[in-house]
Amino acid sequence: MKTTLLTARRLIATDGVVENPQIAIHADGTIASIESGERDAKAADAEAAGAEETTLTPAFFDIHVHGAAGHDAMEGTPEALSSIGGFLATKGVAYFLATTVTAPIDRTLRALEGIADAIDTANEAAKSGATARGTEICAQPVGIHIEGPFLSHAKRGVHPAAELQPPSIELFQRMQQAARGHIRLLTIAPELPGALDLIAHAIRSGVRVSLGHSDATAAQTRAAIAAGATSATHTFNAMRRLDHREPGIAGVVLDAHSLYAELICDGVHVAPEFVRLWLRAKGEDRAILMTDGISATGMPDANYMLGELEVTVKNGRCLLTSSLADGIETLAGSVLTMDRAVANLRRFTGASLATAVRLASRNPARMLGLDNLTEVAVGRRANFNLYSATGELRQTILRGKVKPVQ
Repeated sequence: MKTTLLTARRLIATDGVVENPQIAIHADGTIASIESGERDAKAADAEAAGAEETTLTPAFFDIHVHGAAGHDAMEGTPEALSSIGGFLATKGVAYFLATTVTAPIDRTLRALEGIADAIDTANEAAKSGATARGTEICAQPVGIHIEGPFLSHAKRGVHPAAELQPPSIELFQRMQQAARGHIRLLTIAPELPGALDLIAHAIRSGVRVSLGHSDATAAQTRAAIAAGATSATHTFNAMRRLDHREPGIAGVVLDAHSLYAELICDGVHVAPEFVRLWLRAKGEDRAILMTDGISATGMPDANYMLGELEVTVKNGRCLLTSSLADGIETLAGSVLTMDRAVANLRRFTGASLATAVRLASRNPARMLGLDNLTEVAVGRRANFNLYSATGELRQTILRGKVKPVQ
């Protein structure tokens, strides 16, 4: 079988570093071999002359993204998901979870059916090697993240109050049926009546549960972890605030070693001091970078839709349009991209590129039990990001094919 060769100065693999990697890639976009080669005289001379060193890393996995490039996942069309995936690939993303927002149940079910169609289409294309044969190189949707309707009224953020629902196993099953089993992550407020039963049910059915949009006390949060909750949704945002006598959900999220925790690292949602606190508490094994990106991501300032909500985007801030008339600024997602999340984390905390990348690739995959998606190993897909010596993303390689970055 014909192979191509990918080289760099170093490779940051899933759990280690390979110097002078030589990665052979099959025509179907999978890794044929990984070897550590010796630096030849030509490479040494180039380095001495000031030639830029390069670093390969695993490509990213965004588990919380609503849209990009003018499209919203709630549109539920192959065109929308393809546009979102195409844009995400230019920012280093190989995989993502299409994330919903609270809406009328019928609208949500229709969206889930459409997203499921797009996921099945992407899966078939991946199996056939279509991406490797030169069709559009896109990040692949590998599941659905349900954010709403099982959220707290007190911490609902922009989610419409009229459409929030009490936790219901029956409703969740209707949603999973519409999604044809593609729901992989469920955000829920653990203090709501029935939440613990739904958490336990979702876990038994193979769905990971994330705690968020919640006014839960510490005790209520610990009960949800005991029921099987795995992660926390955009830590600090839409959560009961920290208090030294009642740490609440945020305090338990930071303290519970078993719990993963997302964070929107855009400098808007969370101050750098709290980014550093979060990273020290969760460490490089449990912290997860995500974007919460909406349809405005990659687009000029204007008004955009998040599900059925109008959002005004200006100077990197996404604000619920209806709240502005009352002089209130309610954040409604972000226009953050994963490459910027990685860069911001390094700038705010001093973390190495290896640490930052693990938070954007290995950790989200492990939290979902999909370790194979970001693992760098023979037989896995050749999905990499190429970084310059100064830490800038230069190329994304998906299934062995280069996707120009923007």
